[in-house]
Amino acid sequence: MLGVGQKFPQFSLTGVVSNDLNSAFQPFDSNSNSGKWKVVFFWPKDFTFVCPTEIAAFGKINKEFNDRDAVVYGVSTDSEFVHLAWRKDKEELRNLPFPMLSDIKRELTSALGVLDAEAGVAQRATYIVDPQGVIRFAYVTDLNVGRSPEEVLRVLDALQTDELCPCNWKKGEDTLKAA
Repeated sequence: MLGVGQKFPQFSLTGVVSNDLNSAFQPFDSNSNSGKWKVVFFWPKDFTFVCPTEIAAFGKINKEFNDRDAVVYGVSTDSEFVHLAWRKDKEELRNLPFPMLSDIKRELTSALGVLDAEAGVAQRATYIVDPQGVIRFAYVTDLNVGRSPEEVLRVLDALQTDELCPCNWKKGEDTLKAA
């Protein structure tokens, strides 16, 4: 698995950005949103139980990420057509403010090392990538365990201070000073 300090892989994927078939699909690649922080999170499968809870939770605080000059990308190994069907089917996903990217060829999940070999799907991985394309945060949970978007936002805040941030530090609190 690629980790902190490594370059995020180049990618070119189709994303679902709306529920209208005529405008739902857009291309996204490594150069999309150049100069911004990127939060890229992966889920195993569409039409499952844990995944929509965290996807919707990222959607609810998407404005917070945008306020920090960060864009959010959600990714799974399902096709863009499955993403579109799921958005239309699942109330919590209908108005997602970020694209659902399709890694149907499993190129990005493989390059990152987060393709679950046994299940053949993306692991529940999360990355924060700085504007230079360097991974600054990476974590993976078990396929059955959802993550906390608020914790990802807290870590983004800490990374953007470029200071020493203690355990449970939150935006606006004092950072540590080296002796």
